[in-house]
Amino acid sequence: MAYSLPYPSVIPAGTVVTLENVAQVLGNDTKVKVAGIDVDGQLRGKLMSKKKFLGIAKEGFGFCSVVFGWDMHDKTYFKELKISNKENGYRDVIAIPDLSTFRRIPWEDDVPFFLVSFYDPDTKEPLSACPRGILDRQLQKLEDEGIGAMAGAEYEFYQFRAPHSGNAPISERNNSSTATFLQNNPVDSLPSLTEGMFGYSLTRPLHNKAYYYGIFDACEKFNTHIEGWHTESGPGVFEAALAFGDIKGMADRAGLFKYVVKSIATTYGITPCFMAKPRQGLPGNSGHMHISLVSSSGTNLFARDSTDPNPPYPDVANLSDTGRHFLAGILEGLPDIMPILAPTVNSYKRLVENFWAPVTVSWGLEHRAASIRLIAPPTAKASATRFEIRVPGADANPHYVLAACLALGWRGVTKKLQLTLPPLGKGEDVGGESDAGQRLAKNLGEATVRFMAKDSLAREVFGDEFVEHFGGTREHEVRLYDEAVTDWEVKRYMETI
Repeated sequence: MAYSLPYPSVIPAGTVVTLENVAQVLGNDTKVKVAGIDVDGQLRGKLMSKKKFLGIAKEGFGFCSVVFGWDMHDKTYFKELKISNKENGYRDVIAIPDLSTFRRIPWEDDVPFFLVSFYDPDTKEPLSACPRGILDRQLQKLEDEGIGAMAGAEYEFYQFRAPHSGNAPISERNNSSTATFLQNNPVDSLPSLTEGMFGYSLTRPLHNKAYYYGIFDACEKFNTHIEGWHTESGPGVFEAALAFGDIKGMADRAGLFKYVVKSIATTYGITPCFMAKPRQGLPGNSGHMHISLVSSSGTNLFARDSTDPNPPYPDVANLSDTGRHFLAGILEGLPDIMPILAPTVNSYKRLVENFWAPVTVSWGLEHRAASIRLIAPPTAKASATRFEIRVPGADANPHYVLAACLALGWRGVTKKLQLTLPPLGKGEDVGGESDAGQRLAKNLGEATVRFMAKDSLAREVFGDEFVEHFGGTREHEVRLYDEAVTDWEVKRYMETI
């Protein structure tokens, strides 16, 4: 993807960064920041000298594989996984910068930044669990047929004020001070950025105006452009709709969006929270993904040339045959990829009835309670026809989510799968008697068993190596939770039993 430089430079605007001109692009810079993405969607990176970067720009550099051998808190997995383990000494994998991801970090004095992809040092092939590599492999199947994919993302997230520590200035009240505070205090004692339920408020953002606009402006400068930005229903909840674009760039921007928000929030003494369900009894944090296919000329392949007079269901009267097959493919595989869409123990606390979250394999035209919302005429332009995947939370890895949706949908297209599940009727209860869809997994353990089953469609579209690795990381999460003694248990049983 070509990247137009958004800031003053000796390089002409619109220049594509290449091995031939990267030294000139970096100009008088002395340092470069690079980062890769782990299975949890977290950035793992480092700062290096410009000289070092230019020396590794082509063939990459060694990056400790332990970032695929430990969890989000750097605890090594209980199960020895193939990529990184004691037997191979947690050896290096190869990290190669993707020069097309070049941007500058505006809140760090415009330090140059590049994303890297991870490769197997023996085969030189993309690492089986590398999020960017997995999406690339699925996208290549379509590109071989002259087809591209477009995507968009919507993220909701709660925000809390970092607690006071004596007379510490706001700049020193950050995510770390929040983590320390929560070691000795209940979660409910952490104050929300704003109180009450007020979605789409024009006045609530003014309570934290510099922060609110600071995120929007930083995203613009960091090429993670926000299309829509507003308060959502919930105390201290914001929602961002990221600019629609090619699926690979969209996945990168979705992953980087959290980095922007957390970085800006730190300077204001605010802790953003992207976990799926931070507060009991309140809405969760969604991470909805929009997806469509396009021809080489940019034509939307989900749009129908003319309304079908005899569609299998009225909801798909304006959806192309390709779109119908794509939808059927996702619906068939949805139960098998749940750990990708809902990757944490907490994810399943969001997927409950009566909270605008899907709980079954379901779909419908403009149906916001279904797993898949079809957006098509008459409520949208034909060129905007797409699917909104509503199962993922804000805690999901965007590269994995988009790769899974693309893989299952494309499988439906190549196999010409037909829609057999009727759409949800308007006003129909999701998960009720009239909902014909299969109930989605109710917890991460159940979802992981299905994901790792020998006949799982996840194995068919991703291969055994990825399923064994990612499935092993989810088994780790389940075990940690099973061994944890929660506040709920202590409050309920300590004195009464």
